[in-house]
Amino acid sequence: MSGESGARGGKAAAPTPPGAATPPGTEVHTTDVHAAVSAVWRLESARIVAALVRIVRDVGAAEELAQDAMVAALEQWPATGVPNNPAAWLTTIAKRRAVDRIRREQREERKQAELARERDRGEPVQPADEVGEVGDGDAGDESADVLRLLLLTCHPALPPQARIALTLRLLAGLTPDEIARALLLDTTTVTRRIADGKRILAHQRVDFSAAPAAEEVSERIGAALEVVYLVFNEGYAATSGEDLIRPELCLTALRLGRLLARLAPREPEAHALVALMELQASRQAARTGPDGEPVQLHEQNRGRWDPLLIRRGFEAMLRARDLLAGDRPGPPGPYLLQAAIAVCHAQARTDEDTDWTQIAALYQALSHLLPTPVVQLNRAVAVGRAEGPQAGLDLLDSLRLDPTLQDYHLLPSVRADLLQRLGRTTEARSEFRRAAGLTRNDAERAFLLRRAEALSRTEPRGGADAQGGDGSIGRQLGQAADEFLAGTGWGAATRRSYAQTMHRLCAGLGATAPLDEVTADQVARVFRAAWGAAAPATWNRHRATLRSFAAWAGQDALADAVPRRATDAARVAAPTSAPGTLGGGRAPSQAALPREVLRSLLRDPAIPARDRLLWRVLHESGATVTAVLALNVQDVDLPHDRARSGRSFICWRPATTSHVAQLAGGRTSGPLFLSARRPAPARTPADAADLCPQTGRRRLSYERAEYQFKQATRQLDPAGVGFTLRLLRTGR
Repeated sequence: MSGESGARGGKAAAPTPPGAATPPGTEVHTTDVHAAVSAVWRLESARIVAALVRIVRDVGAAEELAQDAMVAALEQWPATGVPNNPAAWLTTIAKRRAVDRIRREQREERKQAELARERDRGEPVQPADEVGEVGDGDAGDESADVLRLLLLTCHPALPPQARIALTLRLLAGLTPDEIARALLLDTTTVTRRIADGKRILAHQRVDFSAAPAAEEVSERIGAALEVVYLVFNEGYAATSGEDLIRPELCLTALRLGRLLARLAPREPEAHALVALMELQASRQAARTGPDGEPVQLHEQNRGRWDPLLIRRGFEAMLRARDLLAGDRPGPPGPYLLQAAIAVCHAQARTDEDTDWTQIAALYQALSHLLPTPVVQLNRAVAVGRAEGPQAGLDLLDSLRLDPTLQDYHLLPSVRADLLQRLGRTTEARSEFRRAAGLTRNDAERAFLLRRAEALSRTEPRGGADAQGGDGSIGRQLGQAADEFLAGTGWGAATRRSYAQTMHRLCAGLGATAPLDEVTADQVARVFRAAWGAAAPATWNRHRATLRSFAAWAGQDALADAVPRRATDAARVAAPTSAPGTLGGGRAPSQAALPREVLRSLLRDPAIPARDRLLWRVLHESGATVTAVLALNVQDVDLPHDRARSGRSFICWRPATTSHVAQLAGGRTSGPLFLSARRPAPARTPADAADLCPQTGRRRLSYERAEYQFKQATRQLDPAGVGFTLRLLRTGR
């Protein structure tokens, strides 16, 4: 075919495109060619694929054509030499093949039209337009092409894991194998995510030819920034694996961030994210020791910080601030606030010069924009440095019952730091060990265990560990729990089950609580708060762990803190110090939330509308919490004030229907009740039905919904724990 370029399958090679560096016949080593093609693809793949997407209007086809051009380069360059402009060579070849592809499709359309005309003996059908205008992409704006592709990979219909995989594939030029290594996934999973993303985009019927509208850029810019930030964070502090840092991911994220800032120059948050990443990356060389061990910020050699990256970070920060002060006035966004925190660190010549008061204030402002437990955790660190370790510890302890931090290793790690500064070495050692057990990163685990061991060596003799002839008096709960979990003879599953119970007890009562002062009533409160709404089998499993621990520690009073629950439908609740009170442990079938209390909760504007609607539906329908949380938008029947749940319906009062419609907010599918934020890649649900295709947020979990209700009713509960969602079903 005259339009084909390359010499594949015995076909004659097309004339070499302009820009060849060496005359035909010059041999170039194959290894050099492979290196050149790989480098060009990594740097220019986004522009090549973006230009092809506008021509063929299909992401999968565009990538296939770009790959064909790479194959042609591998076949021709060893003989012709590497061109002076390899990217232009690849783009030219790919565009020619795109034109050939479209022409073949047009010829096929004409043939089909002729056959249809002959068959029907109707009027002649006008042939499709020739591809001259379609295939000529030279007049298009290259930046607009790349921006369109970036916005495409962050389409709201794509689940978060597909966004990341597509962005790394199409914008960063990484192969599926490289993406799999970077994200610690298998190649098959990555390939499937990329394919799923392309299929979803194909179904969206996106207009690839139109330039991105300003409102489209504004809508998608947040999603694009989030993807870049997730990639950078995974490189900056790897969640698992042997290495603490993955420099290749940091560099990829920086490259994407700089590209995004160039494509959206009027977006302050784009420049702020670049500033944040530049400043964070500037410390990379100082963050690990000779053997790859972590080096804490206050111990880092600041002379090893990269001055070029710091300067570039300052410049990006100034651009973001100028935009806020000029063309885009408004309050600072979350990336700008985080970049401002990084600036405070970069400006300090020593750790003692750091303005921790300013950093604490910035985290306070950030917590208003992003009221997440992780932001509060970082704020506790800053407060601990600005106001003293006790102030930081007080703030940190208010987060210990948050379900999202139960398995987050930085919570006990930060707590251990604060305890160590307060001189409470035994407690700090216990927290370091707990953090080591939670992290999935090998380098960080070894570092935390070394810190725990160092505290063991420096602990004064005759301290808390030496008190008590029976080994229990004088010990603290966290220390005793660690020793109990370190016991031998248990299988892995048993150890994990025991750890869940003991970690929750330590979180609820405090790891520093003296073991001999822990009462049965305190343990019962923790059990009701943590597992009051759980199935009898779950309750009894945790109770069995408690009894084993009590026998091991010689604390017989704790063994009977909670009774065993019957495994049939009749639930037996835990005892209460005040029988008959609402905050006590009456059976769920007997307890009821007073109507005036529920009415005040449903009218409280400070409570999110999602939570108030959930409580309203539970109260009016009498359905189980699990069933209501499992409702999907597509199953809602607004005209009949109900939603399908399996083979039956969950019904509510007519006045509630408007609230249901408002919560759905125009969504056509996915869970009705959503979490507040998109999940991190490691927490993406395995079942696609639990992820909203429009927003990328996951289904609200039972644990989170229960936690929100307990927080809202904590002040109303005489026990100070808060009520369970089951009470809403019984007060109808």
